[in-house]
This record gives sequence, structure tokens and C-alpha cells, in this order.
Amino acid sequence: MTIGINGYEAVVPRFGYDKEGLPNRVGSGEFAFQLLLNLYKIDRSNSYRIYVPSLALGSDPQNFQKLGLPEESGRWRYVTLVKRVGPWTITSLAKKLFSDRDKIDVFFSPTHYLPLYIPCPSVISILDVSYIKFPELFKKRDLYQLKIWGRYSIKKASKIITISESSKNDIINYYGVPSSAVVVVYPGIKEMDKKAGVNIRAKYKVDGGYILFVGTLQPRKNVAKLIEAFSEIKDKNIKLVIVGKKGWMFEEILNAPKKYGVLERVKFIDNVSDGDLPGFYADASCFVLPSLYEGFGLPVLEAMQNGCPVITSNISSLPEAGGDAALYVNPLDTSDIADKIDKVLTDENLRAEMIKKGYEQVKKFSWEKTARETLKVLESLAS
Repeated sequence: MTIGINGYEAVVPRFGYDKEGLPNRVGSGEFAFQLLLNLYKIDRSNSYRIYVPSLALGSDPQNFQKLGLPEESGRWRYVTLVKRVGPWTITSLAKKLFSDRDKIDVFFSPTHYLPLYIPCPSVISILDVSYIKFPELFKKRDLYQLKIWGRYSIKKASKIITISESSKNDIINYYGVPSSAVVVVYPGIKEMDKKAGVNIRAKYKVDGGYILFVGTLQPRKNVAKLIEAFSEIKDKNIKLVIVGKKGWMFEEILNAPKKYGVLERVKFIDNVSDGDLPGFYADASCFVLPSLYEGFGLPVLEAMQNGCPVITSNISSLPEAGGDAALYVNPLDTSDIADKIDKVLTDENLRAEMIKKGYEQVKKFSWEKTARETLKVLESLAS
């Protein structure tokens, strides 16, 4: 069997490159990238054609390894395409799939979109439908594309993979697709390799105790509410460290420390390498993710992996990620967030219990397991 995969999300650097020259991958980019790595690792029976935009490769057409992707082989081929008119996936990829219509048996697009033309059974992955729940938090152009092409792709796909039961229920309710068409495949968590000898406090000028947030700066992450809650906690010496790239509509977040009188106690850091991130988790007093909505919430597991107690929202998929290891809050209730932070900062027995349960929770998730369950869906269609 030959499986075609849309590799766009895995190679396009939406947030630039890290210091090692690799794309800063988050969300759907990391999901697509890890699936490619692990399908290559586990599958010795099927052949693959990975379709990628030539623009992402720069001047070197064989730049795949520099992007961290697997080497080409007899069963694993990259097909590079120049962008023509319109969105690459919808138009350029569709044209190539027409010419390749006899070369693939099933097609997988680890993103919301399918090309206009698909010659075989197809699968898409929908990480979340936040654009439906919170349309005001999206740029008009992005919202239009997600709604119009998202609906088209969901109706056309043979199967839809999503990453939580919460997201599955949302897709069924909003799009009216049968439950049998939507398969939950939990994302994995990679082993975070802390760079030996790196002193994150000296490197990033972080001193004293701190509460940590990690994530893209966008309204859905509810960071402004976190900063407001932080201003109400009892410990006035501890700091709040916010690690994440600027996404969209982030001005309110950047203005919040001054608004709530904690300007000197909040530190924004926007360029942390994967190797340094474990140090931030390990040194933090706790990790707080008060999101209004998440497809899953991988930073919850990253924090647990590094022995950091987690406080997160009691809505959407976050209880699936955190299990019984996290402390949950109403993300719209400033006092609740502040009270739970105070509780974790002052109760050593609770902290120890949360850390212990966190290590157990992390064991339930791996990217290899994600790849095996995804492959099972693809093979069921080809047969």
C-alpha cells in the first residue's frame, strides 16, 4: 500500500527557526512532524509519498534532513511542489494528486484541509474547533478559510482524526458527522532532553521563585486573565514567567502587567529552545494553563514530565490531558485561579502528590502510540 501525506504543516516555519536552524513547530506543525518521524520509525510494510512545498526547502532541494525529517529511501519519498494560485494544499497539491492518481491508495492530511481533488479515500486531522467556539479571537481571513474549507474537508474526508473526546464531540455536534467517522487518537509527548550545563536563570535573567506559563500569545490562552489572577495571589515576591511566541491579538496580554500593577514581576520570554524548556518547567513553582479552549494541551504533560505541578482549566479537553494529576480552575474566575495558585505554593504535601501523579499520567502518552493508531485508521481505509 502507498500512503500519500500532506507534509505542509511539518515543514512550513510559521514561527521562524530556532537557533539550530529547525522550524519552531507548535500545534498542528508539531503534530504533523511527529507523525512523520514515527510513521517512518514503525512502518516497514507500506510506502509513502510526502508532498511538501518547495519554498520551505530554500535553495537546497534535498533540505529534508536539515528540517529534521527522515531520510528518503525506497519506501519513503518526498514530492516537492511549487505554489501556484491560491492556498497550496487546496490548489497546488490537488493538481499534483490528479497526476499521481494511480500512485497512492490512501491520502492523509494532518491539518484541517483537503485538496480540491482526492483520488482515493482520505483522512484529515482536526485538532480543535476553537474557530467556531471563539470566532472573535481569529483574524477574518483565517476564520473564513477555516469555516469554508474546513467544512468542505470534513464533509469530504473518509475519516477524521482528532486528539480528544472533547474535540470529537464538538466536531459531531457542529458538523453533523456520524460518530463512526471521527476517531480519537491522543497526541504523544516526546522525551524532553534538558541540555547539560545550561543555567536557564543566568541565560534568560530569571531570578527567584516563579510561576510558569508556556504557549502562544493569543486570546484563547487566557493569559491576560492569568496575569490578573497573579496580581491577586498572596505571595508578592514570586514572579510570573510567560514563555511563548507572539501569535495574534496579543496586545491586551502585553499590556496586562501594567494594567494590574505587576509590571516588575512579569517576564515575557519569546525565544526559548526545546533544549532549554525543560529547565523552565523543572525550576518553576507551578505551571498554569488557564485556556478557554484546547484541542488537547500538550504543555500540561510537558510540565508533568519535568516534575512541575499543573493548574489548568476544567473545560474542553484539558481534564483528559491532566487526569487526576492536575488541579482544575474555572478559567473565567480570577479568584479561583488565584486561590488554586496560593494552594499549590503553600501546601507541600499537595505539591508532592501532584508531582508523583504527574509522572504516572505522562506514561499514558507517546508519539509512537499516536503513529500506530493513525496507521491503523489509514490501513482500514485502504483495505
